[in-house]
Amino acid sequence: MARISDAESGRREMSMWRMRSSTVRFLAQTLPLLFWSATAVWASEPKGSTPHGTNIFAPASTPAKSIADLSVFVLVITGIIFVVVFALLIYSVVKFRGRAMDSGREPAQVYGSTQIELAWTIIPILIVVVLFLATARVIHAIEDAPEPAGAVEVTVIGHQYWWEFRYPKLGIVTANELHIPVSDLGHPTPTFLQLLSADTDHSFWVPELAGKTDLIPNHPNRMWMDPERTGVFVGQCAQYCGTQHAKMLLRISVDRADDFGAWVHAQQKPAVEDAGAIAGRRVFEGNACMNCHTVAGTPANGRFGPDLTHLMSRTTIAAGAAENTHDKLRLWIQNPSAIKPGSLMPAMKLSDADLNAVVSYMETLH
Repeated sequence: MARISDAESGRREMSMWRMRSSTVRFLAQTLPLLFWSATAVWASEPKGSTPHGTNIFAPASTPAKSIADLSVFVLVITGIIFVVVFALLIYSVVKFRGRAMDSGREPAQVYGSTQIELAWTIIPILIVVVLFLATARVIHAIEDAPEPAGAVEVTVIGHQYWWEFRYPKLGIVTANELHIPVSDLGHPTPTFLQLLSADTDHSFWVPELAGKTDLIPNHPNRMWMDPERTGVFVGQCAQYCGTQHAKMLLRISVDRADDFGAWVHAQQKPAVEDAGAIAGRRVFEGNACMNCHTVAGTPANGRFGPDLTHLMSRTTIAAGAAENTHDKLRLWIQNPSAIKPGSLMPAMKLSDADLNAVVSYMETLH
């Protein structure tokens, strides 16, 4: 009997040692993770981040600020809950761990406490209600904001896999790079976007300017932004829409009022006619290019692909997949799949002479 008792005691001690070891390992793994998470959040603050990137903690317009403030509020509440629950877990593991003196006795049984049960029912309900009300307030403030008379209106159409931007009041059509004016306190000029889709679901998201909003076929959506500083803000299609979803990028250029006016004036002009590029224009109009693309002032009036009237005023091509340089433009026309596999733009199999002529013509479209 003594040997059996000693064996059971040894097994209990081994079990307690394993439990303490697993607790130590858990703490050793969890605490560095918490430290890393806190460091990552701190590092993502505007003071240390690259300006005009995709940092949700560096909002530059009213909708983005409202969303960021709500996010911080929710993170604080859930962080407090995590700390409390984690502290109670550690306290319970340490205080009520198995001991050698227990001799396998069953601990005292507690069959319920009305006060505790009320507390862990009412407190979570109150927390959920507070989070719901805070979220509903932000959604209402963003979604139901009135459109002032001087707002800029843009119709955004998502395509596989590029963005079309139409300014109905200004008579401008462009692609992939959206220009809007800065909106300061002295001259508030918000931009209101109507979001449409030409094919499948897309999602318009520029983290520093506004929240994520879907573009759904036959279901118009809208969003708005009032950027408080100038610069280029980058975004992304945030809804999987096919093979090249990851390369359906977008750029928003926030300009000063005079710069935006100059851009509008330039975009309203027809395409530049350059006598030196007439051979390239003939190749462009003699192939299927003009069936998909528009060049204002020419017979090219396609609607399937981006408007190319002022192609060279853009810094990127292929919806941000490549810089708008001579070599990249030539490669894009020659073999689109080399830059964007799965792109719906076909390779026209042009001869070197025709290819060079078309590239030269494209480079006159400022």
